[in-house]
Amino acid sequence: MTLRRRFAPALAILLSLGGWACNENVTAGMPATPLQTPSTLASISLNRAIHLSWADNAFVSAPARFDSYRIYSASYDLDAGVCGATWGLEGTTVAPVFLVGAMVNGVPRCFGVSSLSVEGAESSLSPLRQDTPRPDARNVLVFALEKDATQAGFRFWNDVNADGQGQASELGIVKSGNATDIDFRIYRDLTDTLWIEPVFSGTRVQVYDQVDDLTGIDFAPATGYLRTPVQAIPTYGYVFEIVEGSTVHYGALRVAHAGRDYVIFDWSFQTDFGNPELVVRGGLPVVTGTGSAVSGGR
Repeated sequence: MTLRRRFAPALAILLSLGGWACNENVTAGMPATPLQTPSTLASISLNRAIHLSWADNAFVSAPARFDSYRIYSASYDLDAGVCGATWGLEGTTVAPVFLVGAMVNGVPRCFGVSSLSVEGAESSLSPLRQDTPRPDARNVLVFALEKDATQAGFRFWNDVNADGQGQASELGIVKSGNATDIDFRIYRDLTDTLWIEPVFSGTRVQVYDQVDDLTGIDFAPATGYLRTPVQAIPTYGYVFEIVEGSTVHYGALRVAHAGRDYVIFDWSFQTDFGNPELVVRGGLPVVTGTGSAVSGGR
């Protein structure tokens, strides 16, 4: 098995009128040949962040010469459909995935990825991809406890005003993974596998099935819920039974991405207590109903 380099030396961004230039191999006295350009680039819109993934062909084609990938971004004119002329380096990585964080919701950005060889030769940019971060019940980002404990926990609903109605500020709350009132947290085991672990004493979970979309989880099963952790697997759905005092609620999520450091998932929650319907309508969680205030809960 070929191991990837864990880090790369900092290199200057070289631009020319003809596009992206490559550094020279001064040892050999002639320009080094760049690795393959990443052939694809995809993205997932997140709250104040964008998750990028691309084809790993640069590493696969020449693992001995591979050093890292470089991720760039520029402004994006949504009306004209064009990327800006000024590009900045977002970061480097040895894996074909990258999380662009600290972004402003509603502001479009354009992204491109290049490959870098051990000789310092940089490829041209991948196909460009524009994306805009947004607040949504889809594509929620939760980190592994070992990566960022402050954002490793998730609570479906906290009925702060005890009115039985799901206000936007009460739903889909990312919290500390060390909190005791969260429904679950994400943790990483020694094999770099991510797991979904129920935390609140009344929360239990079960693997639903592989689903193409969150809407595929339309009805919560009556039985089969456990307190034991379940592995976070992309494209799989999970259903949660949450018992607080005399009330029962059901939540669901579908994992879109599970890497080493974080999970991205879609979620839904039924605030009408005891109602197992979990269909998402119009991309938003089900928040209508006549649920009562929780007694004896968190």
